[in-house]
Amino acid sequence: MFKGSIVAIVTPFRNGAVDEEKLRELVEFQIAGGTDAIVPCGTTGEASTLDYDEHIGVIRTVVEQVNKRVPVIAGTGSNSTAEAIELTEKAKTVGADGCLLVTPYYNKPTQEGLYRHYKAVADAVAIPQIMYNVPGRTGVNLLPDTVARLADHPNIVALKEATGSLQQASEVIALCCGKIDVLSGDDFITFPMMSCGAAGVISVTANIMPKEVAALVDAFNAGNLEEAKKLHLQLLKISNAMFIESNPIPVKTALGLMGKCSDEVRLPLCPMSEGNKAKLAGIMKEYGLI
Repeated sequence: MFKGSIVAIVTPFRNGAVDEEKLRELVEFQIAGGTDAIVPCGTTGEASTLDYDEHIGVIRTVVEQVNKRVPVIAGTGSNSTAEAIELTEKAKTVGADGCLLVTPYYNKPTQEGLYRHYKAVADAVAIPQIMYNVPGRTGVNLLPDTVARLADHPNIVALKEATGSLQQASEVIALCCGKIDVLSGDDFITFPMMSCGAAGVISVTANIMPKEVAALVDAFNAGNLEEAKKLHLQLLKISNAMFIESNPIPVKTALGLMGKCSDEVRLPLCPMSEGNKAKLAGIMKEYGLI
């Protein structure tokens, strides 16, 4: 259902507040670049530091600006199942086409707890839902057998797999037998994951290079594997640079250097160190971004 080059869009701030004007401009930049869907309020969108009204406001702004040109997949995950249900219901109300739900973080549920969490949200809200597995941030790994149990639910349509493990991604794809799509959650392995059967990527790099990320995915889907491989290798250095400090510090710094929005992040994130900023700027110059 949700395939291709999907951007996990940043939430631009100005003097501590959400910069709605810049957010709308970033949406236009993505659509002009061929992005297939937009995810507001994910990890890259600093959802964990948005209050409830801001969270829903960002989703509403993106829905309004997109105006049905591409799907909007709202980040609505929480470590509280009740809160995840509430956010998902509200996202549906303001017009989101789907929702992205990170595994509950900090409380470290068992596999049975994860199953019950996702089933509860899917039972409660009739909207297409993407599970999001990123154990490096959450402290818990949604294992392939658990994904396969959830793949039969009609409201669960995909998994964003961000373990960095091609083995785990392959096991999920094999077990689910096409019942749900699997999306790469790591830019640097989009091509190999698609080679294993993934349907696309939810990308950080697309924030600054939407045309190039879309071109990679489109080339693969067109059967032009040599072109897709070439683009994968060309993008590898800049994609790695997006993680030289905690996401979204590097991508916001990059957007700031490009003049797209402020590089402002919210505590406990802080501005990029000067040494890493110089390193990032040098890489961006190699790509002609600045």
